[in-house]
Amino acid sequence: MELNGVQLPFVPLGGVGELNSRPQRMPAQEPQKPFADILQEEVGKLKFSAHAQSRITSREMNLSTDDMKRLETAVNKADDKGAKDSLVLLRDMAFIVSVQNRTVITALKGEQAQDNVFTNIDSAIVA
Repeated sequence: MELNGVQLPFVPLGGVGELNSRPQRMPAQEPQKPFADILQEEVGKLKFSAHAQSRITSREMNLSTDDMKRLETAVNKADDKGAKDSLVLLRDMAFIVSVQNRTVITALKGEQAQDNVFTNIDSAIVA
């Protein structure tokens, strides 16, 4: 069987006429964001290391959406000042953050942070 000059190895169930009569429709697609915008959004997000995640879980620390916003704002402020590694104090919690990598390295509850000496940080922020 031949269709538009192309030899077909099969005959469609509905016949060749059905192939020619139906217009091909592409599924509707949502407009996609440019890759640069998506990359910028992902790069700007604050991440938690596996160590920080396990500390948050084991210490039963609950971070609300507002807490996350305040933490991100604190990291942004530290970044604006040129900080590299910061201690962020938020309510009764303390976080050590790699500002350049936008990654929380570890997390402590208030009672665990007491009597501790924090080294290898260049800034502290009260959020």
